[in-house]
Amino acid sequence: MVNIAIMRAFLKLRELVANHKEFATKLAELERRVASHDGHIRSLFDAIRQLMEPAESKPRRIGFHAKG
Repeated sequence: MVNIAIMRAFLKLRELVANHKEFATKLAELERRVASHDGHIRSLFDAIRQLMEPAESKPRRIGFHAKG
């Protein structure tokens, strides 16, 4: 009985280690994907900030303007 329990414990341990490797691989893949998007997201925020800035306005002169 004890031998069977020990074997089951080792099988469970091996299964956990295998799942851990799979999880680590998936996590690394996700990190690579997110890292490639960081630059795109940063440029998107920069573009939004530029749109939020008020446009530069030229001072308007008051009075009559003659062309010529």
